[in-house]
Amino acid sequence: MNTAEVERLIEAGIEEAEATVTTPRNPDQEFEDAHFAAVVVSPAFEGKSLVQQHQLVYDALDGHMTTDIHALEMKTYTPAEYDDHADGA
Repeated sequence: MNTAEVERLIEAGIEEAEATVTTPRNPDQEFEDAHFAAVVVSPAFEGKSLVQQHQLVYDALDGHMTTDIHALEMKTYTPAEYDDHADGA
């Protein structure tokens, strides 16, 4: 699984989501477990706790978290939170 596929799954599974997925470390081609980092922005996170927001991302990835993805670092934001974050607030 690659970063584009993880982004596609998240964006397809969460309403109006914009996902940016990277690989946070240099992979060891022989032993690499699939480690990803995601920043996800969606109005679907409005009024939800951080745990609920992360659960939406896990749900969007369906069974891939137990098969294709070993670890996922994530940051989730509503659009307003992301704007504040981008502005340095």
